[in-house]
Amino acid sequence: MRSFVTNQGRATPLRALGALLLAAVAATTTALPAQAQTLRWAAAGDPLTLDPYAQNETLTNVVNAQVYEFLVARDKQLNLVPLLATEWKQTGPLKWVFKLRPGVKFHDGRPFTAEDVVFSLQRAQQPSSQIAMYANALGEARALDKLTVEFTLRQVNPIFLQHLNTLYIMSKGWAEAHKATKTQDFSAKEESYAAFNANGTGPFQLVSRAPDSKTVFKRNPAYWGKIEGNLQEVVYTPIKSDATRIAALVSGEVDFVLDPSPRDLEKLSATPGVKVINGPENRIIFIGMDQARDTLLGGSGKNPFKDVRVRRALYQAIDIEAIKTKLMNGQSAPTGAVVPSPLGAFNDPAIEARLPFDVAAAKKLLAEAGFANGFEFTLDCPNNRYVNDERICMALASQWAKIGVKARVNAQPKAIIFNKLEQLDTNAYLFGWGGSITDPESIFTSHYRNRGEHGVGEYNRGNFKDDELDAIVAASSKEADPAKREALIRQAFKRQAEQVHYIPLHRQFIPWAARSHVTVVHRPDNWLEWRWVTVAEKK
Repeated sequence: MRSFVTNQGRATPLRALGALLLAAVAATTTALPAQAQTLRWAAAGDPLTLDPYAQNETLTNVVNAQVYEFLVARDKQLNLVPLLATEWKQTGPLKWVFKLRPGVKFHDGRPFTAEDVVFSLQRAQQPSSQIAMYANALGEARALDKLTVEFTLRQVNPIFLQHLNTLYIMSKGWAEAHKATKTQDFSAKEESYAAFNANGTGPFQLVSRAPDSKTVFKRNPAYWGKIEGNLQEVVYTPIKSDATRIAALVSGEVDFVLDPSPRDLEKLSATPGVKVINGPENRIIFIGMDQARDTLLGGSGKNPFKDVRVRRALYQAIDIEAIKTKLMNGQSAPTGAVVPSPLGAFNDPAIEARLPFDVAAAKKLLAEAGFANGFEFTLDCPNNRYVNDERICMALASQWAKIGVKARVNAQPKAIIFNKLEQLDTNAYLFGWGGSITDPESIFTSHYRNRGEHGVGEYNRGNFKDDELDAIVAASSKEADPAKREALIRQAFKRQAEQVHYIPLHRQFIPWAARSHVTVVHRPDNWLEWRWVTVAEKK
C-alpha cells in the first residue's frame, strides 16, 4: 500500500488523506465546482504584494506578470520575444528605440502609450523599488511620440534587453488617480493602493485579493493578444503545510501545486489522477553572513564571519552530498558557483567546483581564526520559499555542530524573513536567487557589489565590503567586448571563491504536481504562465 509522509514523519495512507486533512484544507482553500476553465492552484507561500516593483520574488513576480506586461517577454524556451513592443533597434552604444504595440488598453480602459513606459521606468527606479538595480541599468526613457520610446543608457549594458524583461508596465493615469505613483516601501511595512489593487494590460484581471487566504483572477475579455489555454478563472490559495497542500491535490481540491516536497514525488507519480512535471531551475541556494559588524547582533565578542577562515570552515563542514541524497532525494545539483545557471559560469567545471567536505580541515581553520571552541549564531531561514528551506537549515546546523559551531535556526515565513534581511537584521541567512536571466549579471550587481545607491548591492545583506570584487563586477557590467567581459566574469568568480562572501549549496530542481487533466508549460525559471494552461473536462 502506498503511503504519504507528513511533516512529522508519520506515514498515512494516500487514500485516507482527504478525510484526515479535510478540515485543514477547508480552512485554507475554498472548494469550487469542478469546471474546465478554472485553475485552482497552490504553493506554500503567498504573493507578497501586488505592487510589481515592491518585491523581487519569483511567486510574487509570476502572479503580477499575469496582470502587468513587459515590453519584451520570454517564450516557452526563455527566448526574448516582442510583447508590448513590436520592434526595436539600437541606434548607438547608449541608445535604444522601441515601437510600441497600437490598440492596447489597460484593464480600466486607459490606452497604453509611451508615457506609461516613461512613468514605469521612473517609478521602478525609486529607492523603495526592489528592481531598481535593473531599472537603473535601463537609463532614462523619453517618449518620441505616443507609440515610440527612446532609452538613453548611462553606460554600456551588455544585457539591456534582459533587464528590460524585468520592467512591468503600469498605467501612469491609474497610478496618479489612486495616489500610487510611489513604489510601496515593503521593508517599512508600508501599505498602498497598488499593493492590493492592480491594473495592467495583461491576459488576466484581478477580481479579489485576500492576503494569505485567496486571490482570484479572471480572463481579460479585451486582451489584445493570443491566449493559448482555456482558462477563464484562476484561484490561488497559499497552503503552508506540505501535507495539507498535497492532500488538497490528491483529493482534487486544487488542480496544481507549484512546490511539492521532493520526498513525495515518487508517491505522487504513482497516484491515480496526479502527475509530476520535473526539471532543474535557474536558482542558486546559498548562505550569506554578516561581515560588517564587529560584534554579531545578539552576541558578544568579535564577529567570527569577518574572518575568511571561519567562512571557509563553515563551507568545508557541509556534507552537500548527504543533503542532496538524504534531504533533497536527488533533486538538487550541488555547485561551488554562486550563480543561478551553469550557463552563467560558462559550464566550466573549475568554476563549479566546491571546496572539499573536510571536517578536520574545518576545525583547523576555526582554531587558526581563534574559534577553537566554536561560537554561536542565529541562522535566519524562510520556511515557505525554497524547496526544503527549513530542513536545509536544520541539516546545516547539525553538520556545523560537529565542528563546535551552534547555529540557532530561526525559520519563519518568507514575508517576515525577507523584511528582516532588508533591514540587515541578521547574523547569517539562507537565500536563493534565480529567474529567467542566465547571465551572471543577474546576481553580480545585486549580490557581489558593495552596497550603494540605485540598487547596487541591494541584496548584499551580509554588507561585506570588497573593493576589489566591486571593481571587477562594475567593469563587467559595462564591458561591451565579449572576450574582455568573460575574463572579468571569471575574475569575479575567482575572487568570490577565495573570499567566500557566500557559501554556495546547490541549484534546486523544481518539481511541479498537477491533476492529470491539467496541461502546463514547465520553464526552468519556475514560471507558471497562465495563458498557456489548459484544464480539460474531467471524464
